[in-house]
Amino acid sequence: MTSPDVTVVVAVYNTMPYLTECLSSLVGQSIGRDRLEIVAVDDGSTDDSGAELDRFAQQYPDTVKVIHQTNSGGPAAPSNRALEVATGRYVYFIGSDDYLGEEALERMVACADKNDSDVVVGKMVGTNGRYVHQALYKESVSDVDLFDSALPFTLANTKLFRRALVERHKLRFPEDMPVGSDQPFTIEACVRARKISVLADYTYYYAVKRGDSSNITYRADHLARLRCTARIMHHAAELIEAGPNRDTLFKRHFTWELAKLVQGDFLALDGRTQRQVCSGIAELAGKYLTDPLRDALPVQRRVRLTLAHKGAVDELVRAIEAEEPGGSLLFLLEGDQAASGRAFAHYPGFREPLLNIPDRVFEVLDESVAAQLAAGTELIESAWVQRGDDLALQIAVRTAFSGNTSAAVIRLLPGNFPKGSDQAGGRRLPFGREVPPLVGEFTREESDTGTVIRATIPVEPRSASLAVRVHAEVAGAVYEIPVPARDKPMPLARRWRSTTPYRVAARVNNKGRMIVVTGPLFPPPSRLWPRVRSRLARMKRKTTR
Repeated sequence: MTSPDVTVVVAVYNTMPYLTECLSSLVGQSIGRDRLEIVAVDDGSTDDSGAELDRFAQQYPDTVKVIHQTNSGGPAAPSNRALEVATGRYVYFIGSDDYLGEEALERMVACADKNDSDVVVGKMVGTNGRYVHQALYKESVSDVDLFDSALPFTLANTKLFRRALVERHKLRFPEDMPVGSDQPFTIEACVRARKISVLADYTYYYAVKRGDSSNITYRADHLARLRCTARIMHHAAELIEAGPNRDTLFKRHFTWELAKLVQGDFLALDGRTQRQVCSGIAELAGKYLTDPLRDALPVQRRVRLTLAHKGAVDELVRAIEAEEPGGSLLFLLEGDQAASGRAFAHYPGFREPLLNIPDRVFEVLDESVAAQLAAGTELIESAWVQRGDDLALQIAVRTAFSGNTSAAVIRLLPGNFPKGSDQAGGRRLPFGREVPPLVGEFTREESDTGTVIRATIPVEPRSASLAVRVHAEVAGAVYEIPVPARDKPMPLARRWRSTTPYRVAARVNNKGRMIVVTGPLFPPPSRLWPRVRSRLARMKRKTTR
């Protein structure tokens, strides 16, 4: 009997009812069951998973092999057990709560055979709110480089591997890692592979977030995740010498696994655990966080990881609190921001002599800080100022920056924000993008909580919906920030101009942002008559019924 083309490994622990869809997607693959082997290892499930596996094995005895074992505490041991009995030319790993597209295996095997690939990565998407990094799947590539692509951010083992590569290098999963045990396997396979291919032309893999978030990755605690990340990085360091390639790979771990340890839930940890987390991060940062890698991190992660490295737990807690809802973070602008000026995120620890952290750690380099700038923007007051037939909006806005703020202004602009900017609450304008001419009178007041911009901006008599936005230059980039106004008093609507009267009103839109709406008090005949005709027609229809 010839060997199957591919062995699919399924490590199973209490994944009903998701397991049924997973197995159904496998036995229904277009590659055909005669070219497919499924090895499912029940890792001591206490629900109906074991019985469901046996049902599929009984229904498809030539395709599905089931192994039952006592619980090992993670997916590594059952995956290793499956590798011992796998016979396919290729091996593929799938989470038992996930499922495949119908043509997934056929397409990946064909790609590996055509390109002589040792590893094939098929496009993966998340379902039920599960996040999956998408940068790798912009296009199909027959030969992708681990260090010159987004592959370091896609290190799950949910890939097609040539089994000869796996056995030649005796690749196995470390069984003492409750989470992340697939990363050492995947990293070494990719380092040793002759060719890695990416397929982005089809949805190959659907990653499911369970309704109760009981996936093991979501359940692991801070210290367990820290220990596992350390194992991953130490293993990778044995395979890749220090330098740009290692930095490229470790950028993933500093921006993802380690950065997640110092997010909002860090605040809920007891003091001893906080210190242990910081100590573990300090060890890894001391070994692997080079200056070029540190500069490549966004300023928020750069600061938090550096404070952890310094053991400055109190400052780290305050830095996280500054970006929690209700917190505030200021930016210090020094020099001409349009030229060679510098901007610094004024996190706790900035320029504190005892910590002696270089300014570079806090500097806004080549990353967007739109979200932080928007979070610190606050409407203080607004009113109409009318002089005869002229009307102006008088407004005061507290911003999230101080220092050289001479270029910060407020504008009334038509149009909506692009959808991609709505999440952050602000946006960095594309380089070279022209801003509208400045209109109005401005003063600025420095305070400990940010610069207050006061403006008197003329309102033109026209039909328009105008957004109230702050424009500021920060480290050579222009940022556009909506003015949040939810729960703030708006000035009463006002009529102005005597010959052709207009009405103006300040409102809060459905995103909580301040807008100004203007228009003629009485519509011109060209707009009025269509309304009259429409109303007369409706009345006529009613009378003829």
